[in-house]
Amino acid sequence: MSLDRRKFFKVLGVTGITLAIGKEAGANQAIVSETEFSGVLFDAVRCKGCHGCEYDCADANNLPDPSESILKAEKTGMKRKTDESRRTVVNGYQTSKGEVFLKTQCMHCNEPACAAACLTQAMYKTKEGPVTWRTEKCMGCRYCMVSCPFDIPKFEYHSPNPKIQKCTMCYDRLKTGELPACVANCPNDALMFGKRRELIKEARKRIYEKPEIYVDQIYGEHEAGGTDWLYLSPVPFNELLLKTTIQNSSYPQLTKGFLYSVPSVFVLVPALLLGIQKATANIHKISESDDE
Repeated sequence: MSLDRRKFFKVLGVTGITLAIGKEAGANQAIVSETEFSGVLFDAVRCKGCHGCEYDCADANNLPDPSESILKAEKTGMKRKTDESRRTVVNGYQTSKGEVFLKTQCMHCNEPACAAACLTQAMYKTKEGPVTWRTEKCMGCRYCMVSCPFDIPKFEYHSPNPKIQKCTMCYDRLKTGELPACVANCPNDALMFGKRRELIKEARKRIYEKPEIYVDQIYGEHEAGGTDWLYLSPVPFNELLLKTTIQNSSYPQLTKGFLYSVPSVFVLVPALLLGIQKATANIHKISESDDE
């Protein structure tokens, strides 16, 4: 049975929902400004490069054993990045104060560019702090990968059912009162979980008490508008290849003027096309319902 005009526009109503994404995103930004997020403080002075956090992360998220990757890096001296099979990596760097280790993962920005770029809110900033990816909402555009200033989200190109892989700060564990897997098992207390405000206070205390050990800076306090993953280091952060050219204001702020200055058609067309795609995908389902 063909789909009549009324039913078609009922289905097409999903377009209106899609067009409301901007409004929902604005509401999410309000949450960002009013909520005290949780986060993690990484202390490079305390990290001994045991890679235990990598194994714990892989185990908690059903990812491949990182042993081969770690051994290869140790033999070749290559610096690893996160990818579709590794949500976090630890690299050693030769610095002005000897070898220093750095853990890399999603920074969980206070106002994440990946979430702002996502047309369907598949990439989402939770009220607790972690930035998560919701598979049922993803349309596969991969705008989150392009927009992230830290180059974190990764796509499973070789999977028949591809996903975006990134650290979620073990959000499922947090909801049950547990610590992120990497934090819970760190043998050297290099990782500390807590409210962002308290983590910054603790970081400043360590810097004040041992100024000869720590660089007087908390990476992530201001970068990209502030992140929920924070760093302390014994050397300038550029020696650890952290991006020190990241702007202090959040990246979504860059788009606000643009959205108000261009014709609405350029903003709404992508959402309109997504709505039409959703509508046509459901035509067969609705036709079957009518037949019944």
